[in-house]
Amino acid sequence: MPHPEAPKGARPFIAQDCLCCGSPRLAASPAVLMPFVAHRVFGWRPVEITEDWGLRTLRTGMAYSICNSLRCEDCGHLFLDIRFTEDQAKSLYKNYFDEDYAQLRDSYEPGYLARNEKLLAPVHYLDKIETFLAPLIDQRPTILDWGGGRGQNTPFSSTRARLFLLDISGAPPVEGAVIVDPVSALAAQYDLVICSNVLEHVSYPQDLMSDLRKTLQPQTVLYLEVPYEPVQRRCADGPEALLQKRHWHEHVSFFSHRSLKTLIETAGLDILKWELVDVGETPGEFYNFFVACRLT
Repeated sequence: MPHPEAPKGARPFIAQDCLCCGSPRLAASPAVLMPFVAHRVFGWRPVEITEDWGLRTLRTGMAYSICNSLRCEDCGHLFLDIRFTEDQAKSLYKNYFDEDYAQLRDSYEPGYLARNEKLLAPVHYLDKIETFLAPLIDQRPTILDWGGGRGQNTPFSSTRARLFLLDISGAPPVEGAVIVDPVSALAAQYDLVICSNVLEHVSYPQDLMSDLRKTLQPQTVLYLEVPYEPVQRRCADGPEALLQKRHWHEHVSFFSHRSLKTLIETAGLDILKWELVDVGETPGEFYNFFVACRLT
């Protein structure tokens, strides 16, 4: 579950530079912001323009919230041009997956309620995460899971020493977990810091990486996991992905191999291990990047 970055002062509503490498060389293509997200973040609802509106120069039909898909021409990062503020992110993710969230989303995306039930369960590939990390950490690690929701997807549930959770959803944590905020999280030392399926949600990944870095000791392993989105995979991180990305939902960043590597190295981290892992219930359907890092 995503957690917004710490405030960094005034930010542009529309991105001007790449979120990963900082390059201003961005290509743009028109897209739409999905109505559920537009509703939760801005209170914007789709509307049907009919002839009785009397608008001479607009065609009749459904009107949705427009935006742009942006692609960095240097590192291949693909992302939404709109950058949500901290308060807007809180509006989107407050009470994540609860009944009100699910009902509203189902009204825009019929059939979502059944999917929501599955999303509340632990991910089915926790064993793959544990296999990836086990050679790099102590047998009884102290863990900080940044954006970890209730902690239902935190690995090593039977062997970890302690679990600290940092999250804005407000969901009750699993038994034994300690809730922290970005300040109190710095009071403990961790063997493993997890940021899993979070970076793709936040407006400024570089800021989140900076905040994560503050929680690390020289021996701490930082585990990052992000989707390798199908459109990036199909297009081999190439420019064709820009024209194929026509809508944006909660994932506002689609990482390429290069953009993720650049983000990590810019944060002053060394990559210890990197794998592209099949995480779909149907083989070959969905892949995530698994990355283990440490302070340089």
